[in-house]
Amino acid sequence: METVFQCGGCGEWNHATIDESAGRTQTYVEDCQVCCKPNLLHLRYDPQEQEFVITAELE
Repeated sequence: METVFQCGGCGEWNHATIDESAGRTQTYVEDCQVCCKPNLLHLRYDPQEQEFVITAELE
């Protein structure tokens, strides 16, 4: 599943791929595609919206 997140450092939007088989709550690090800073991504599945909600903060 493709999604986007906003970098916690520079604020630019980044594309990311969610591995839905990894569960309904996930945490992992992904580098910003613009400024290369590592972002700690927190994902949780929202059953009402039937989609993943993603938040990012600098690692």
